[in-house]
Amino acid sequence: MSNAHLQTIYSTAFRKLPPLSFEIQRFDLSDGDFLECFWSKIQNETPNTPIVVLFHGLAGDYKSPYIQGNIRELNAAGFNTVVMHFRGCGPQDNLLARSYHSGESGDAKEFLVSLKKRFPDSKLFALGFSLGANMLLKLLGESPETSLLNAAIAISPPMQLDVCASSIDSGLSRYYQYRLVKDLNAALLRKFDKHDLEKLIGLKREDVSKLRSFWDFDEAYTAPIHGFDSAKDYYKKCSSREFLKSIQTPTLIIHAEDDPFMSSEVIPSKEELSSAIKLELSKHGGHVGFIGGSVFKPSYWLESRVVEFFKERK
Repeated sequence: MSNAHLQTIYSTAFRKLPPLSFEIQRFDLSDGDFLECFWSKIQNETPNTPIVVLFHGLAGDYKSPYIQGNIRELNAAGFNTVVMHFRGCGPQDNLLARSYHSGESGDAKEFLVSLKKRFPDSKLFALGFSLGANMLLKLLGESPETSLLNAAIAISPPMQLDVCASSIDSGLSRYYQYRLVKDLNAALLRKFDKHDLEKLIGLKREDVSKLRSFWDFDEAYTAPIHGFDSAKDYYKKCSSREFLKSIQTPTLIIHAEDDPFMSSEVIPSKEELSSAIKLELSKHGGHVGFIGGSVFKPSYWLESRVVEFFKERK
């Protein structure tokens, strides 16, 4: 399966997984907002059963095929798992006018601290995808000595956000941008029902339909609502590439050279990586794809690699 677009959309379009049962936790944040967290636990768990926290991608959630596939493999390997939804990405909209973004590591840190207190004897691991992977790498690099994690894996991280925002706005990749920005705009319109965004950031409801690229959306909403000067300022401060050298937690980055969400320009050099990071580049894999085998008999090798890496540190 050497086509990057087929790698990217195959599991979403064709993979059918039996539904999983989840235990839903509401996690209250210090600023008065909340997160929704979905737990999938093994049957014979003990006080020291290891826990993997999953951070989904943009507009993703616990139902995303890449999330469900990895949960199944991790549970089978003896790990409890919990999907930490970013603000407003669970079944319920969040309370505040702000939302989430590629560098929002504060919420994840609060949640990890709470997990360490609740499960002091359990090793903690983290698995991030796309936006969640960039956030995870940033978190590890900005708090290298207090990460609380025994190991981490970042899948298809957009490590240089400005490059990614421009790359996805060209060629066939515009299809992905169209779908994602459409979802973002729909969530943003719901914000107008509860918050005066025109007063807060000068954004009018009728202007949302004009936001057609990530540059548009992040300039009009993400940057001002989260305290950045502009989309460019947000991209610069939240790109994980700047934090890689500081990471001390054992970390695996899995990235495809043909990722249609970004160009090869985002791939860091060996000199940019700390000694704790292992970067594995796949010639093919698309964006969060990494499917082997054939169209009629696919092999989701990414899930096996994730389990292998965490089991070595279990």
